Amino acid sequence: MVRPTSVSPGLLRVLKSILEKEGPRSLFRGLGPNLVGVAPSRAVYFACYSKAKERFNGTFVPNSNIVHICSAGSAAFVTNSLMNPIWMVKTRMQLERKVRGSKPMNAWQCARYVYQTEGVRGFYRGLTASYAGISETIICFAIYESLKKHLKDVQLPPSPTNGTKRNSTNFFGLMFAAAVSKGCASCIAYPHEVIRTRLREEGTKYKTFFQTARLVAREEGYLAFYRGLFAQLIRQIPNTAIVLSTYELIVYLLEDRTK
Repeated sequence: MVRPTSVSPGLLRVLKSILEKEGPRSLFRGLGPNLVGVAPSRAVYFACYSKAKERFNGTFVPNSNIVHICSAGSAAFVTNSLMNPIWMVKTRMQLERKVRGSKPMNAWQCARYVYQTEGVRGFYRGLTASYAGISETIICFAIYESLKKHLKDVQLPPSPTNGTKRNSTNFFGLMFAAAVSKGCASCIAYPHEVIRTRLREEGTKYKTFFQTARLVAREEGYLAFYRGLFAQLIRQIPNTAIVLSTYELIVYLLEDRTK
């Protein structure tokens, strides 16, 4: 596969090209595996994060940065190891090129094709890049926990008249903290996303993490590591803001009920 070395097209040009050549349905490729995988992956991640946080709080200074870093890293490692096959199928479906009007493979057909052509190891392509992406999770949660602690220090004092206002302020404050932390982490650690996608392509020259990084840097320049960053931010920032703030809300309600 030969890639152009010129400046990559922008988000709107790519969107227009997909709509013209493949139709609107192509924008939803990989939705099935994404819906199947998103709930279990979030459940596994937050369960591991909570358990790891309890254990590391007993080893290090409670709720310190090292606790948040180790907890986030441990949870991300377990989640990536378990969920990589589903994300592999999703990415392969998104990369499949079809002529407008033709029928693309569904998730089951794609998984069966990967198994027949590459075996079980094929489902774990890009796993090394996912492990490298643990740095993004660590950065995100380190910033988020720091901002959350700051929000607790400056929150409104409790009173019977402003309880609802205080709760809503805390909720939107957590959304803002999650959005800022994810935006910073994505910008810093985004290159692993490009490398992972290249590794998951079918029939390419990309074999290992460092070999792919060297090829991309040599053939396309260092800016190639940030292709698609804008689309990633549009997707990830609202997603993370909603997920983390909802998680905090559920934890708060459960703790309040137990009291």
